[in-house]
Amino acid sequence: MTYALGIRENLRPFLEQLLQVFFVGLTIGLQRTVVPALAETEFGVVQGSMTTIFAFVVSFGIVKGTMNFVSGRLSERVGRRRVLIWGWLVALPIPFLILWAPSWGWIVAANVLLGVNQGFCWSMTVTAKMDIVKGSQRGLATGFNEFAGYGGVALAALSTGYLASYFDPRMTLFAFGLVVTLIALAAAVLAFTETLPYARAEAARHKSGTSNGPHPRYVEGSENPTSAQIFALVTWRNRTFMALAQAGSIEKFVDALMWALVPVFMVAKGASLIEIGWVTGIYGLVWGGSQLWTGPLSDVLGRKWPTVAGFFICSGGVLVFPFLATTSGWAVAAAIIGVGMALLYPTLIAAMGDIAHPAWRGSALGVYRFWRDLGYAIGALAMGLIADASGMLEAGFWLTSAAMALSGLWLVLKMDETHPRLNPVPDQELTDA
Repeated sequence: MTYALGIRENLRPFLEQLLQVFFVGLTIGLQRTVVPALAETEFGVVQGSMTTIFAFVVSFGIVKGTMNFVSGRLSERVGRRRVLIWGWLVALPIPFLILWAPSWGWIVAANVLLGVNQGFCWSMTVTAKMDIVKGSQRGLATGFNEFAGYGGVALAALSTGYLASYFDPRMTLFAFGLVVTLIALAAAVLAFTETLPYARAEAARHKSGTSNGPHPRYVEGSENPTSAQIFALVTWRNRTFMALAQAGSIEKFVDALMWALVPVFMVAKGASLIEIGWVTGIYGLVWGGSQLWTGPLSDVLGRKWPTVAGFFICSGGVLVFPFLATTSGWAVAAAIIGVGMALLYPTLIAAMGDIAHPAWRGSALGVYRFWRDLGYAIGALAMGLIADASGMLEAGFWLTSAAMALSGLWLVLKMDETHPRLNPVPDQELTDA
């Protein structure tokens, strides 16, 4: 086989990947509304202890970040499909832990398993798309991928908010989670195309000089780097990789805030579960839906400036959120934050795919996603500590806003444009090489 690249040329595996990431989004979204809002009344968390509430996000972030790196390395040995299936098998106990949880510690344990599931499954949908699309389609592909995933997050957050208002909250989460996991596992086993051969074929074409189109500025590195080498390369040895890694980590402060702090803040202001579901759902829907245009936009304008704009838009939306006092006001702020996240989120992934060599792209994406999802833990822990120390939930919003603005400034100063059409390797450099 020639393993031609392109969405049209590989439409079936592309659609299979979209289906999988939608299920992954549903799995994480079922905890976005009900679990943090009922932490005190349903799971026994001491009133006002934000550090304890945030512990379930911290555990998720640490485990998911680590599993992103592990799954990236594993997938280059055993393939993308097998890692995806393992991720769904790990998710099977999660609904039972939520149903039977006698304390908040069980929810933290469930989120450890959720971190493994997300690190394996979501990572494989991203990596598999980078395997099969052209360089000029990476923004479009990641936009569709994250639209499907965060559309699932929003749908689950909104649906479980409504269902838990009319039925038993635990039984709602149990039934929803178990059905989604079983269907997703069946789909992974029966309908997911292995894409590792595409990456290997692309690497061979690049090595032989037979690849078509603009030549990407792949970061120089060993053809078969060790785990330590690829970790160092992405984390600090290349300034653009480093800028992307820090940006990925800081932007997760926003998602941690919307996941855990916003529901608690709204409960304190007297909002209902349905109102919380709408605000968090609008954030997810705008974020997910907007990626259908922000991803392709980065294929036209490049990766750097849409990403920078997204960071500053998020910073502004988060800053104003606690100064508002109505559900409609919070919904507008959530939508603004969603647009900002849509500008930066798929674009960061596409930028990584632009300059990571196909021979070790899965590993590079794994390192980036390690730092990105570790941001859940760093951000949640910082927000919990500062809220408890100050006695003000608003302090978590101010911390996140400042971090996003500083991260955007880092990108302005240190990130090079990565799009192969806008910043290709000059022919002279290829000749010299």
